[in-house]
Amino acid sequence: MDIGSTGNKRVFQRLGPANNKFQNQQQTHQHQQQPQKQNVCYHWLAGRCTRSPCPFFHGEIPGSSSNGGATTSSKRQYSSRGGSDEGFLIRKNPNFNNTWGKVAGSNGIRGGGGGGGSAVRKMEKVCNYWIQGTCSFGERCKFLHAWSVGDNFSLLTTLEGHQKGVTGIALPSGSDKLYTGGKDGSVRLWDCQSGQCTGVVNLGAEVGCVISEGPWVFVGLMNMVKAWNSQTGIDLSLSGPVGQVYALVVGNDLLFAGTQDGAILAWKFNVATNCFEPAASLKGHTLAVVTLVVGANRLYSVRWTVLLEFGALKHCNACSH
Repeated sequence: MDIGSTGNKRVFQRLGPANNKFQNQQQTHQHQQQPQKQNVCYHWLAGRCTRSPCPFFHGEIPGSSSNGGATTSSKRQYSSRGGSDEGFLIRKNPNFNNTWGKVAGSNGIRGGGGGGGSAVRKMEKVCNYWIQGTCSFGERCKFLHAWSVGDNFSLLTTLEGHQKGVTGIALPSGSDKLYTGGKDGSVRLWDCQSGQCTGVVNLGAEVGCVISEGPWVFVGLMNMVKAWNSQTGIDLSLSGPVGQVYALVVGNDLLFAGTQDGAILAWKFNVATNCFEPAASLKGHTLAVVTLVVGANRLYSVRWTVLLEFGALKHCNACSH
């Protein structure tokens, strides 16, 4: 106890077990001089508080105990309780730190433990620096260093060879070769087992699209469509398109091509002559047709300006067979 100048006796509640009575009274006197604020220390939450004593709490806000209503302080103690947080932000992990891109307990970070730190939480976005091969963070980068997320997909290899953008990829039925076309005016053949390029066809014009149907490979070019049979080696050139062919699709035994002038051309394969014969020419779009889809016995087409200006897809019942 302590006797003040007025003669009143003031009794202080001990803050916890102590071996030194005088030290306990001195700590109590300091707490009276500097009352604690009813807030959790922000710097303590970040793992970098250096104030001793700190006027804020290093743990949960203390409550009333059942022992005679005495108040117990959780100051400078780490909370390990379970249950509800009662609306307060409480540090549950003593290895927590807010250093971006770091793993708790590594590289001597303040507050780090001897191990068991959690991994960096990744954002669902591919790292642009990783794509360019210049990311220096490695596994500590918060962005993805992969093209897929999950255990069902994994990157097998990267096929490099095109000098400009790739505009189409096709895998013909029964073939072990992958066909790719690009704006560099070439079509490349890749071995599906080794990933090596086994052939290059220089077409001399930008490739607008590449698709396959059965053993056939179709390539959209300027003013024509190339058709190759991967099994028999047949090489055909389909004339009729005006400008670049941006879209190709097969449906109802017809080959459709969307062209730069807005027309949609159709060919039908003649088994007797082993060639494709013109079947129809669909007019309606005023600018380039960039996408063709066949479904529900209908042909759906998308023109360039609708995609850019209005942000909506225009569909039309272009033909039905």
